[in-house]
Amino acid sequence: MSAADIALGDLERDALTELANIGVSRAAANLRKMAGEQVLLSVPSVEVVTRTAAAALIAERESDRLVAVRQDFSGAFSGRALLIFPQSNSLELLRAVLGGELGAEELAALEEEALAETGNIILNGCLATIANMLQQSLSMSLPEVVRGDGAHLFEVVLPPAVDGLVLFLYINFSVRDRDIRGYIAMLMDLPSLESLRLLINQFIASVMDEDGGGGA
Repeated sequence: MSAADIALGDLERDALTELANIGVSRAAANLRKMAGEQVLLSVPSVEVVTRTAAAALIAERESDRLVAVRQDFSGAFSGRALLIFPQSNSLELLRAVLGGELGAEELAALEEEALAETGNIILNGCLATIANMLQQSLSMSLPEVVRGDGAHLFEVVLPPAVDGLVLFLYINFSVRDRDIRGYIAMLMDLPSLESLRLLINQFIASVMDEDGGGGA
């Protein structure tokens, strides 16, 4: 099995990117309530890669220690979601969300809980919105905070013998004039990715039908 087995076509990738952007926009609205400031989130690109390739991609881009919030999801498609940041970026995000005036000790005391809550808002907002727009629903587990390099994060979520596929979403944040980058990784087996792909194609067909009907 390889990423080529489930490679997304241009239309499928565009549709999924648009769905993800709507999802993170809704998450941003919820984060805005916490931060009391404008929060902007966007997903500029979506790729399907193997777990090994996902770990290598992060290793190439990030030399810093990584922190992630992870949640399992189940429903029409199932897997495990990770919201991943370089450690320095996660602290910047928390300063932005909790208030830039917090000192290092205060931030350290609040870090784990605040990261879990922030991750929960972003992952739930993104995945629940995608599922809802595909006329499905998902159940989400409680968030957990994990740390390590890319290889460790992806080994944590799948047995070493299974090289599952990863739906890899790059994500950009802008909070209180801070630019913060991160990643959403959705680890799924081939049947779950096929189910998601089928739903995306049904969504594309319904949008095209609506556009066609509107022009009649």
